[in-house]
Amino acid sequence: MINVKNITLLFVLFGLINGHIFSQEKTTRISLKHGSHRAEKRTDAAMQTWRAYGLGQFIHWGIYAIPGGQWDGKTYNGAAEWIRSWSGKDAPVNWEKTYDNLYKQFNPTVFDADKWAEQAKNMGARYVIFTTKHHDGFCLWPSKYTNYTIAKTPYKKDIVKQVVDAYNKVGIDVYLYYSIMDWHHAGWRYDSKTKEDSAAFDGFKKYTRNQLIELLTNYPTVKGLWFDGTWDKAWVKQAEFADELENEMRTLHPGMIIGSRFRADENGKRHVDTNGDMMGDYEQGWERNLPNSIEDVHGHDWDCVMTIPENQWGYNSNWTGYVKTSYNLIEMMVKSVSLGGNFVLNFGPDGKGNIRQEETDIAQEIGDWMKINSEAIYGATYSDIKKQDWGYFTQKGKKLYLAVFNRPINNCLNIELSKKGLIPEKAYFLAGKQSVLIQDAGNNKQNNRLYNIVIPPSYCTVKPFVIVLEMEEKQTEEKSYQQAKT
Repeated sequence: MINVKNITLLFVLFGLINGHIFSQEKTTRISLKHGSHRAEKRTDAAMQTWRAYGLGQFIHWGIYAIPGGQWDGKTYNGAAEWIRSWSGKDAPVNWEKTYDNLYKQFNPTVFDADKWAEQAKNMGARYVIFTTKHHDGFCLWPSKYTNYTIAKTPYKKDIVKQVVDAYNKVGIDVYLYYSIMDWHHAGWRYDSKTKEDSAAFDGFKKYTRNQLIELLTNYPTVKGLWFDGTWDKAWVKQAEFADELENEMRTLHPGMIIGSRFRADENGKRHVDTNGDMMGDYEQGWERNLPNSIEDVHGHDWDCVMTIPENQWGYNSNWTGYVKTSYNLIEMMVKSVSLGGNFVLNFGPDGKGNIRQEETDIAQEIGDWMKINSEAIYGATYSDIKKQDWGYFTQKGKKLYLAVFNRPINNCLNIELSKKGLIPEKAYFLAGKQSVLIQDAGNNKQNNRLYNIVIPPSYCTVKPFVIVLEMEEKQTEEKSYQQAKT
């Protein structure tokens, strides 16, 4: 007869042993030559500035803006800036003879960097990420290492310089986007499998290094680099080269900020290394996606880069499918800040340099909201307070910001403060500073203090709004929660 108690005991012991082994495996660290440069967050002034941005702008621009997702009357179903990768029976042919000659038509006569910068400032952006070279390899600055640049177009003038100068002038920090992947360069490979591949890719690596040093030398006021196109095997295998290049760039430009995409460790791990430490200075994994909780970001600095249409970064003449509204995007921004991140909104100018009207309208609407509520965004961050269904919390010091997107029918915003000696002293609308009633609702069974922030029924608005809760440190005697007896 089977002894159930003995079998149960064996299962328990087996689970404990396995759990102990797993725990040991999880905490065991290995020596890495090309892993993360640090296990902790950066605490220097440049990184503190980055954390406080709140809102940024992304601009995707290049010769892909000329076709705008269309070719010979056919529509490319992917992102417009990827059109040169179009393959299959419906795809146009001879990209080398067609797309690669579009630069001869590139003449953005209405491009005005000052106008772009002013629009970004009015929107409330504190930093911009600008595409210097996308996957097609075309350079928007006159690089001396290739003829495939703006200098060989009818336009001729250095676009990167104009953008850097214009945004610097209005007080917006500039970060330069650079794609490692390069469909135009003869040495680029998706993978290096032969000696010939390796020799060609060695030439490409030298080209990449030269261009990155050139960008940092030509535009010394930029605050950092934003990398893309680093996922293919040929680049992932270059852990030693990429690590040495990162060190060289950081030496040339002290304090510069680089995201987690640039390189892999020697085991091919990207974003985080084999030990689980983040590569670079902040997490770049949140592309058109947002974390749902503070646990999802694993203690990392991070930002979210977001498109307005569903998946178009570069200019597409025909937006189809779901297009986000300004309120969708404002909520994404507030959610990002409430979880300790930044939010970066993308714009895709057309081939002449126009930012399309839909994007202009959205920028204006976000800017109108930011002019009133930016205090809840700039320099604000995660607050260790239980989220409620009506919206989000952000915090700066002893000021708690309640960003309301779903106004309760009873006009009561429930909040739950843990016992840390912080007591709400006063509440008011960020717009107009009108006072708001605070009701003490007692304790819950976790012995946290409950409050209702009461919105006056007469307060009418169709926009998301922010209430400020100013708190003070006080020593209070709390009665423990007691379950009702029956």
